[in-house]
Amino acid sequence: MKPTPCPSCQQTMTKHRFERLLHGEVILDMCFSCQGIWFDEFESVQITPGGIVDLFKLLHEHHDDQRIPLRDPLKCPRCNEKLLHGLDVAKHGGQFNYHRCLQKHGRFTTFAQFMIEKGFVRQLNPAEIDELSAKVGIIRCMGCGAPVDIRKDHACGHCRAPITILEPSAVEQALSRYQHAEVRRTTRDVEALGDAIVMREREKSRQKRLKQEPENAGIIDAIDLLAAGAEFVWTLIKR
Repeated sequence: MKPTPCPSCQQTMTKHRFERLLHGEVILDMCFSCQGIWFDEFESVQITPGGIVDLFKLLHEHHDDQRIPLRDPLKCPRCNEKLLHGLDVAKHGGQFNYHRCLQKHGRFTTFAQFMIEKGFVRQLNPAEIDELSAKVGIIRCMGCGAPVDIRKDHACGHCRAPITILEPSAVEQALSRYQHAEVRRTTRDVEALGDAIVMREREKSRQKRLKQEPENAGIIDAIDLLAAGAEFVWTLIKR
């Protein structure tokens, strides 16, 4: 497998495997020195809920690692072109930023921004920032590592990331959400499958009675578990 250079420090990123939705696995390239992740196209939304929990645990294990500030510009590890800064709204609230390749090779995001995207980190409102600034003047940006004087700015002047905090309640809620989603994804609903099989066989019997086929009179069809099960699974996939 071809090595992937970090878009910032250019050192070889380490590869980590996480379960992919439907089937297979997602292989992510990570640089713990720069605290960044390289996602090939759409990889960030292809990880299972359980995979996201595993990824969070891995990021948390390296949370206190010595960090190298991100360079400017960042380069795409596939084509070496400059990455373009982007800003998006997280599904569970707040904004997160990233750097994407114009050739659609993928995107680079820091650990902190990924945690904002997935709901593990909460964005502070202006009142909370003002209250914090009375006790702490300068903080380090969770997006790029640059110093931010929160007595003057409510966002990072370097990468424009909002001021965020990793608080226990946000982590607990996010972990609970993904863990429940993983349980729903991996639990087979045997009762629903049984209902689907019964309904399918009743419909088959009704159609046969309407046709009044004499050669089949008195014969009870065997239940096709494979066909009925396949139909049920397909309805789940389409949801």
